[in-house]
Amino acid sequence: MNKKKVVIGMSGGVDSSVSALLLKEQGYQITGLFMKNWEETDASGTCQSTVDYQDVAKVCDLLDIPYYSINFVEEYWNLVFSQFLEELKLGHTPNPDILCNKEIKFNLLLEKGFGLGADFVATGHYAQIGEDERLFKATDLNKDQTYFLYTLKREILQKVLFPIGHLPKEKVRKIAKERGLPNFNKKDSTGICFIGKRDFKTFISKYIPYKPGNFETLDGKVVGQHDGAAYYTIGQRKGLAIGGPGEAWFVVGKSMDRNVVFVEQGQDHPALYGTELLATNLSWIHSPPQNFPYLCKAKIRYRQEDQKCTIEKIEGDQALVSFAKPQRAITSRQSIVFYSNQECLGGGLISKG
Repeated sequence: MNKKKVVIGMSGGVDSSVSALLLKEQGYQITGLFMKNWEETDASGTCQSTVDYQDVAKVCDLLDIPYYSINFVEEYWNLVFSQFLEELKLGHTPNPDILCNKEIKFNLLLEKGFGLGADFVATGHYAQIGEDERLFKATDLNKDQTYFLYTLKREILQKVLFPIGHLPKEKVRKIAKERGLPNFNKKDSTGICFIGKRDFKTFISKYIPYKPGNFETLDGKVVGQHDGAAYYTIGQRKGLAIGGPGEAWFVVGKSMDRNVVFVEQGQDHPALYGTELLATNLSWIHSPPQNFPYLCKAKIRYRQEDQKCTIEKIEGDQALVSFAKPQRAITSRQSIVFYSNQECLGGGLISKG
């Protein structure tokens, strides 16, 4: 009998549920921990976090493991969501999922887990931890989540388990169905971390008021009106409502001082592309590269295929990165994450293209 104690963060979804199941079958002593990070009811008066907690309770009862709910609503607001809003106000496009993993799941959750006497804390992330606490992509590359985990340090990975990182998603659902888990066909969560899928502009307008301004071409021609520069991101096509002849319009830049969103026509307009960027707020899972130029691969957004790049140099907390091929829609304050084959090395925030 494995006497190691594991506290697992459970969301009510199939991934964390199967993770708990597999850990129990491996002989660990398991405790489920549900994190309530967002409190809001929908049009029907239903609070999604209540529904999710009910699913956690059903699974834990079925697995015969204890479970707790912990309220991180205030911490999530202060550490994640308020920073998300401040970045938007500055005209950036932040990624709250990465900050959520850093501050909530692998900070507060770890703290609570070890406060409950855990030897390890587990989550349902699709990622794998190899020898020497190195972080590797999941077997199911379509579900791989290492892009969101690049801020984790080796010292944290020593204390973490990712029980389903070696499994394809369809296998996870199959296990859940075969073992009779009630949420085997529950839809995956999407959208903002812990908040879910929303109409972005409508949702954000509750916190950042509408501030109409002009859509302008790079040569200064006014071609339409927008509702507020904070609501738009580089490369965006949908929701611009700019008519007229020619190809579709795309966001190519913003001036927050003037409250102007710059647009140009065409999927492949040159203003959408760049070959280098400056990365700041660097975070390395082990240690940074020592020899330059350093050849590796990188993503500048989650669903992107790995791109060949060169880290030209690192000075302090900044890295100059160039790409073998021009990259579309390099976006301020999105993350660039570096890879060597299947290993996630670390990453940083995009400062400029």
